[in-house]
Amino acid sequence: MTWEEAMAEATERLAAAGIDAPQDEAQRLWRAAFPRRYVDHSETQDGTTVKRFLDYVARREKREPLSHISGGRFFWNHRFQVTPDVLDPRPDTETLVELALSEPFERVLDLGTGSGCIAVSLLAERRNATGVGTDISDKALNIAARNATNAEVDMQLTFTQSDWFANVTGTFDLIVSNPPYISAAEMAELQPEVRGFEPHLALTDEKDGLTAFRIIAEGAPRVLTPGGRLLVEIGMTQAKAVTQFFKAAGLEDVTTHPDLNGKDRVVSARAVQ
Repeated sequence: MTWEEAMAEATERLAAAGIDAPQDEAQRLWRAAFPRRYVDHSETQDGTTVKRFLDYVARREKREPLSHISGGRFFWNHRFQVTPDVLDPRPDTETLVELALSEPFERVLDLGTGSGCIAVSLLAERRNATGVGTDISDKALNIAARNATNAEVDMQLTFTQSDWFANVTGTFDLIVSNPPYISAAEMAELQPEVRGFEPHLALTDEKDGLTAFRIIAEGAPRVLTPGGRLLVEIGMTQAKAVTQFFKAAGLEDVTTHPDLNGKDRVVSARAVQ
């Protein structure tokens, strides 16, 4: 099978599986199967690469995320290792990173760190800052630690297994979080890549999608320094509820920020000075 034949077959199969932009995805899968810059034609001719490529196509046909097949996803300025144990970093979350970097900080707490993409991205931009990433999942923390090492921020960032604030000590002038905010009712509407392959613990509270925000609102004032900031990613219909939680907790300057598509994406607040 030639490269052209393999690409044509893959594109047809991916299109039949309902994959958007199937030709582009086929090309990405080829690069994942053969990541070297220059093709070793002898390996292509003996079928080794084509077989690996078609195996990847078969996995993608089942709607396994491309990031799981290729092993990573680019986010902000780094490529992050991604497995079924962590959420796939999404461009929408870069809105939170950009807002967090809009002011100086010295110590950051990332609640529910997952792949570590938020904390790692922030500390790579602020080499004099330090931080703590927490997650209830040991497997997620292992992935986050690898990503911190790959981005060379492992000396700035430590990881702690914690159910939100349970094992958090010290104070922070910045708290960030992309918590599970999808309601139980919304889970069935998710794309197959998300619903079938990403950890449900990181997606939903299996209730109204607001449980984590209630916990964060209650706990943040205890560990924020005076004037310290809190930023959380939200679902596009949750700004009003999260704003109420933050104000009820005594936080100030509560503001909703849109993403690049104009949808409500982040709620920020500040501890009392």
